[in-house]
Amino acid sequence: MTGHRAIIRTSTTVAVGTRPTATPGPGELSIATLYAGLCGTDIQMLRGLRDDPSPVIGHEGIARVVTAGAGVPDWCAPGTLVAVNPTHPTDPGFLLGHNVEGLLQERTLLPAAALAGGMVLPLPAATDVSLAPLLEPLAVVRYALTELRAFAPRTLLVVGDGTVGHLAVRAACRWLGEDVRVALVHHTPDGRAFSRAGPHHADLLLGAGELATARWDAPVTALVATPRDATVAALEAVLAVAGPGLAVDIVGGLPPGASTPSLPGLDLTALRAANCGGIPDPASITTTAQGVRLFGHRGVANGHLLDAAAELARDPEHYRDLITHDTDLAGAARVMRTLAGSRHRVIDGRRLVKLGVRVNDREQT
Repeated sequence: MTGHRAIIRTSTTVAVGTRPTATPGPGELSIATLYAGLCGTDIQMLRGLRDDPSPVIGHEGIARVVTAGAGVPDWCAPGTLVAVNPTHPTDPGFLLGHNVEGLLQERTLLPAAALAGGMVLPLPAATDVSLAPLLEPLAVVRYALTELRAFAPRTLLVVGDGTVGHLAVRAACRWLGEDVRVALVHHTPDGRAFSRAGPHHADLLLGAGELATARWDAPVTALVATPRDATVAALEAVLAVAGPGLAVDIVGGLPPGASTPSLPGLDLTALRAANCGGIPDPASITTTAQGVRLFGHRGVANGHLLDAAAELARDPEHYRDLITHDTDLAGAARVMRTLAGSRHRVIDGRRLVKLGVRVNDREQT
């Protein structure tokens, strides 16, 4: 057993260290991450807001197959470019980067459950791997907008100005139609300034305090894409201002048993968990006593990932600038230490939306 470099988190710090490189057993796959991203849930783990045990995190990325164990499918040949769906729809034992070691390392051993469950997806050889940090979050947006499209919205209200929020703004015209008006609600003035300076911003840029005074064209759909400690408040703000026929997708995480007086008796966490990895299809949607159509989801289906890959290939420059920071493993560890100790997301004088991490530079040539 040899070793490889990895970003390892402990209870006290985050640093580049060495992990053992295991030879894959029957049904297992060893992959070399090319590019990976840092997700909002990763940042929550760094800040102690989640107790996921994996010492190596990272579930967004593109990798290349290195070696395969006995009995794997023939297409898993060394050199094959792959993405990994991080959320198994029926096996909670596989959650990449949470309870299974993730992609922020030079080699990742995928358990047999990943291949047997269809969680490993081959990608075209010409895929632009530098866009890998956007693949999984854009798949989340694909899932959300596919479900919201059924309500024929005239307004899409996006709450949360992180990666998913910005991707939703940019993909809305593609997946909801050119006539949908998009509003993006920001947490801070700096976030709104970043959006305003960007090349593809929403029709309406709002601060959190301006939501109550805005006016919408009905029907309204809302996408709540906030950190888990802000999701309930964001949902309450949307419920307070949107009119009849509102449909809401809760993408942001929730603490166990989350609820709101605005929707008495409704377990929001259970409602969100009712849709996992694209199952069921169509999604389970609850209509509340107030007439609000409400749903959420954890993870995406393989089809959402493939649709996102096709969209990035179709128009890469429409999305590329959302990768605001690009670095290697050592640089990523430094950024992660900074984020762990602060609620702010300004790195090297610039607002961080998405961090791209070059994990195996040698493998990309």
